[in-house]
Amino acid sequence: MPSGKPGRFVPSATALVLLSAAALPAALELAGPAPSSVIGPPAEPLVDRAAPPGAAAPADLRAPGTAPTVDLKLSGDPANRITLVLLGDGYTDSQQGLYREQADRAWRALMEIEPFRTYQGFFNIRRVDVVSTVPGIAETEPDAGSGAPSTPLGMHFWCEGTARLLCADEDATARLAGAGDGPQYLIALANSTEYGGAGGTGVTTLAGGSPDAGRIIQHEIGHTIGDLGDEYDSAPEDSDYPNLAEVDAEEMRRTRVKWWRWLDAPSPDGGSPIGAYRSTNGLYRPTEDSVMRTLGGVYNLPSREAILEQIYRRVKPMDTPSPPPGEVPGRPKLQVNPLRLTGQRQLQVDWTVDGRPVEPTSPDRTWLDTALLAIEPGRRVTVTATVRDTTDWLRDEEFRDRYMTRTVSWTVAG
Repeated sequence: MPSGKPGRFVPSATALVLLSAAALPAALELAGPAPSSVIGPPAEPLVDRAAPPGAAAPADLRAPGTAPTVDLKLSGDPANRITLVLLGDGYTDSQQGLYREQADRAWRALMEIEPFRTYQGFFNIRRVDVVSTVPGIAETEPDAGSGAPSTPLGMHFWCEGTARLLCADEDATARLAGAGDGPQYLIALANSTEYGGAGGTGVTTLAGGSPDAGRIIQHEIGHTIGDLGDEYDSAPEDSDYPNLAEVDAEEMRRTRVKWWRWLDAPSPDGGSPIGAYRSTNGLYRPTEDSVMRTLGGVYNLPSREAILEQIYRRVKPMDTPSPPPGEVPGRPKLQVNPLRLTGQRQLQVDWTVDGRPVEPTSPDRTWLDTALLAIEPGRRVTVTATVRDTTDWLRDEEFRDRYMTRTVSWTVAG
């Protein structure tokens, strides 16, 4: 059955285009463009029910951050978390329940795939309830002189002439999302059952009503957060991505480029090991298959590493310690606040006193009671705590030392 294919979009003449291909029984192969392909049955007309008496009119959407917002998941301080901001386009007042349901499915689907599953504590999730006066979105790209779009985010298919390339007005989306206290990624859901999306720009898009919306967002976020390229055979001949290369495995080892550290490692999907698999466009990819090639797959190890590196460029491995680092009076309890992982493994916490390792007081290793330290009267010691992510999904130890490790110190007097 013919299908659409989401992929990467950048606002330039050399945009990596996203949509096409043939559907496989268990997954959707991402290949070259097919102008009018869709997944599943044709979309039924969107019918807007009349708003109940006394229903609130849509808010004035011209001012920044004026639409109502709801925090769906608060993992911690927004200044040290990545906030995923979900916004809907083409959902009328009476369709807000539909939007909430589709938005909830989308972010939960993202948190089902690694590395997002393990690192979901590094993310806050916020929903912005944007009310449209008309149901659905534009099926064609608006004419340049057509004036303001009919929906608040201006979402439309046929972006830059590609059938399932789904674009949004980035300025309008950013304005409605509002300024956050830390890094944000914007995700725009279109009120459509068509198959489409885009990633790699300021706004990640997907058709909220598509049966494959969850798999679409898993693919598109790879572009946006990990700066990953599409790995399908018809992807543009551009190797400027961490998961695409112009050289084979032998050359990678010799020159130590791209994913050379991962060569011969087992693939997370149980397939052939990490290598350099040549596509028909001449570029090499790390594995025979992945979510950047076939929807429903997994991120291969070089792609997981790339995503983690981008996350850690924006998020520190621990929140503010207590008390603040420096000289502290008395013999207080010193505590660090490493970000929490989902699963048994947690960030490693080590303590030293004047450079000598000591065991912390708490079972989770996050605090140490200095009253229990044997410090001679009049002597001053330096207590140091180091938080480090020891994940084996990263093999660049220089990056681990720089971004995934944080050390704080206190001076305590006897």
